[in-house]
Amino acid sequence: MPVTLTAPRVLTGTSDLGPGWVRLDGGLVTGVGSGRPPGAVDVVLTTGVLAPGLLDAQVNGAFGVDFAGADDVARAGVLDALPTSGVTAVVPTVITAPVAELVTDLRRLRAAAAALAARPGAARLLPAHVEGPFLAERRRGAHPRELLRDPAPDVVDALLEAGADGVLGYVTLAPERAGAIEAIGRFVRAGVQVAVGHSDADEATVHAAADAGATLVTHLYNAQRPMHHRDPGVVGAALVDDRLTCGLIVDGYHVLPAAVRVAFTCKPGRIMLVTDAMAALGMPEGTYALGGQRVVVREGEPPRLDDGTLAGAAGRLDDAIGLAVAAGVPLQLAVEAATRVPADAMRHYRLGRLVPGGPADLVWLAPDGDRPLRARATWVGGVLAHDGGLPTATPSSPKPDPAPDPIMEDVR
Repeated sequence: MPVTLTAPRVLTGTSDLGPGWVRLDGGLVTGVGSGRPPGAVDVVLTTGVLAPGLLDAQVNGAFGVDFAGADDVARAGVLDALPTSGVTAVVPTVITAPVAELVTDLRRLRAAAAALAARPGAARLLPAHVEGPFLAERRRGAHPRELLRDPAPDVVDALLEAGADGVLGYVTLAPERAGAIEAIGRFVRAGVQVAVGHSDADEATVHAAADAGATLVTHLYNAQRPMHHRDPGVVGAALVDDRLTCGLIVDGYHVLPAAVRVAFTCKPGRIMLVTDAMAALGMPEGTYALGGQRVVVREGEPPRLDDGTLAGAAGRLDDAIGLAVAAGVPLQLAVEAATRVPADAMRHYRLGRLVPGGPADLVWLAPDGDRPLRARATWVGGVLAHDGGLPTATPSSPKPDPAPDPIMEDVR
């Protein structure tokens, strides 16, 4: 049954329509436009913005579940719950572990993929991200030192075999490790993307990684050689190399506002917001797991190992958009960094945009309590997966254009 929604502002992932409308039918977007829609209106949103569903390209876990070692029921529970934060597609991430465990996790995902994809209203499960074990000891962050290693051909082949059939989407590695440049080529030829991350590489080595086929940077600024005016490092190379799309954790802890602005100013259209969320996302303070390690989460603080090391994050992707806007990023650019940009970076070109014939994955972002932008409603494949209080209208006649929304105008 067709459903038409109007909103004070519609962001399609590629353009800003201002006041506009979206029509859904049969799991697809069947119409998008500005101004008044043709025909009847079913839902009139009087505040906020209507946008494509959010895509999170780095999630270690959420809602008490760590993707590493999780069973099918636990994974399904995470996918069912993620739309409450506006996320309609997710890249599951597993961090450094013994290679045999990484292989097992990929094989389990491969076996479960079809069943998980068939759950109406659940976030879409995209090909996985393996973060490690080919990382720099000096920039390892929360990754266990004793498990780090060079990307030897037999290990690369084991991951490629386990992640076949599109199960493995990308791998994070430090390109300065022995054999890493060759490994990048091996992954890329097999259709797996490579991200530079947890790296102490110099600028030249990062560009060499891009020459070999690397296209991504894992959580810009964090766990990588910082920028110095005589040693640009990973950060400097990432900010000037247009071949690299950079993930950015905007949770109020990992990256401060000025650095957020620098990233978006240097690489408009090449910054994707990621949560790097771990099992504590959506949960109260307490103790949780990240790749088998104990992580402590206290109210108002990011997740940390017992020694104080940052260990993933617990922020929501819709909150990341609001924090980016508060840092000075235009709303359209911030929304695109959580929709079209990660969709394109992950090579899922039908996601992250509102276009006729595309999947009906949408989110209504609007003020909620003290949060300027939160997912108030989410649709996945046309199914209303999260309803935080949708208004309804009698679907009998066209409605007038919605009045301008002062909050949305302020951040336009």
